[in-house]
Amino acid sequence: MCTGKCSRFLGLSLLPMSLSCIIANVLLFFPNGKTISTNHITLQVWLMGGIIGGGLFVLCPAFAAIRAGGEGCCGAGCCGNRCRMLRSVFSSIFGALGGFYCLIVSGTGLSDGPLCLMGGQWKYPFKGQTESYLFNKTSWDDCEEPKKIVLWNIVLFSMLLGFGALEFVLCAIQIVNGLMGVLCGDCRKKGKNEG
Repeated sequence: MCTGKCSRFLGLSLLPMSLSCIIANVLLFFPNGKTISTNHITLQVWLMGGIIGGGLFVLCPAFAAIRAGGEGCCGAGCCGNRCRMLRSVFSSIFGALGGFYCLIVSGTGLSDGPLCLMGGQWKYPFKGQTESYLFNKTSWDDCEEPKKIVLWNIVLFSMLLGFGALEFVLCAIQIVNGLMGVLCGDCRKKGKNEG
């Protein structure tokens, strides 16, 4: 596979992931689809790992990679030109950082658990426990409000964790792919002019 086709494939893969991260993070602001007080939302939701890291930081490299995989300035065909590839390398570095940020924030959100009403107080009931709450469904009922907040957080933070890890890997691949496109040129047939 030439570097341009690979770039285009990676960009088209990153695009829906970044949009999914934004949606998942926005949904975390509305537990069970309801509005709650802003000081009852966990810190990890406010850090916006999905909106900023996995979302906006990855949208730019997604578009840059798609553009790098398009037609080059001289009608190069499948690989585009070296300038676009170089631009996609720099964009992908930011994308990898964004994916890593999303990965760290969502991992911490999963580890700490949700902020919920328990015994008349809002607190993190699962934070700092030696045993993980993730597989102990009976402990989820300890959260009185919002209802089903534990499952809501687990599903959405798990999505962000998975997408963040995948975005990090795909952006890292695009960095290598883009560097190869810059150094080795495109995959045009012999006999055509270099772009």
